[in-house]
Amino acid sequence: MTLDQLNPPTRLLMGPGPINADPRVARATASALTGQFDPWMTATMNETMGLYRSVFSTANEQTLLVDGTSRAAIEAALVSLLSPGQKVLVAVMGRFGLLLEEIAERAGAQVITIERPWGTVFTLDEIEEGLRTHRPALFATVQGDTATTMNQPLEGLGQLCHRYGALCYVDATASVAGNALLVDEWELDVVSAGLQKCLAGPSGSAPITISERAREVIYSRRHVEAGISEGADGPGERIRSNYLDLAMLMDYWGPERLNHHTESGPMLYAARECARIIADEGIAGTVARHRLHGAAMAAGLEGLGLELFGDQTHRMNNVIGVKIPDDVDGDRLRAALLEDFAVEIGTSFGPLAGVVWRVGVMGYNARRDAVLATLAALEAELRRFGHPTPASGGVEAAMNHYQEQES
Repeated sequence: MTLDQLNPPTRLLMGPGPINADPRVARATASALTGQFDPWMTATMNETMGLYRSVFSTANEQTLLVDGTSRAAIEAALVSLLSPGQKVLVAVMGRFGLLLEEIAERAGAQVITIERPWGTVFTLDEIEEGLRTHRPALFATVQGDTATTMNQPLEGLGQLCHRYGALCYVDATASVAGNALLVDEWELDVVSAGLQKCLAGPSGSAPITISERAREVIYSRRHVEAGISEGADGPGERIRSNYLDLAMLMDYWGPERLNHHTESGPMLYAARECARIIADEGIAGTVARHRLHGAAMAAGLEGLGLELFGDQTHRMNNVIGVKIPDDVDGDRLRAALLEDFAVEIGTSFGPLAGVVWRVGVMGYNARRDAVLATLAALEAELRRFGHPTPASGGVEAAMNHYQEQES
């Protein structure tokens, strides 16, 4: 059987991720490959580390990439920070808090959770009560949980964790570059991300930044593979993953260049270009762009007569949850939107499955034409499915928002 060349359909990806990669990022992935220890390659790795320090607003020396999707960095963080039997306090406000809980359990940690209803966030007082009561070695949370579209406030969180002797880990996969994230100012110890959301790249590389406090904990469990180096192991228990061992990854990305995996050239190039584009715009400008276009989308969805989901004072800039009208089959309308207009939006999980749509405004798609095209297509499908909606209400409301911001 002869197979044709790949020719995927062109879609406008306006769901919770992945999104359309910036064309400059896509072009970068086609660049020539070099050996993993070629001086050009290692220099590019160093450049990428510097670029992501700016993205994370940190001076952390240990700022690097984990080869794999954003989940690989989450697991690398938890398996490297937590020894079996150690306490971790996980703040759960949606599906991805539940993921942190599961990964920590698989790492053998003693997992304790505090929970909020989906569509709400934690106060610092609620988190402090959990820290005071349980005295964990690590506190873990998600900044932006795309399942609920909520953005957990982080200011003061790291300082609070350190007051109770805990390290602070944050999964910022869906929030970094679309929402304020000040790693050093907020004293966050480990923060991980992924390219496929506000960073405007493909899934497959996961930036992570590690404070000196966290590096010391991870290095206490350092183990060097046989045949690589005669370096001494740390006194702590060996990290229970080879591929996701952050101590070995730090050795690989550091000046020693101890061999670990083979860094993916195309994904390194993609990650570098994502961060380079943000450096050109400025991280504050990138966040402001997401805030502008996300708010325009939210205004447009309300202009269509739809009800937004969750606590809007704590909504992410880049993902908007909207309640599916009772008279509409949400999955059928999403399928029609994809077939008729090549526009993709998402549904949600668990208690929100079939209850809300999630509309993303992220990365390369955080722009006016993408917002307006999505609203126009959604209005057409709502009408075709028999749901009454104001004529041009979504586009007009979004345009009014843009005009207000420009005046």
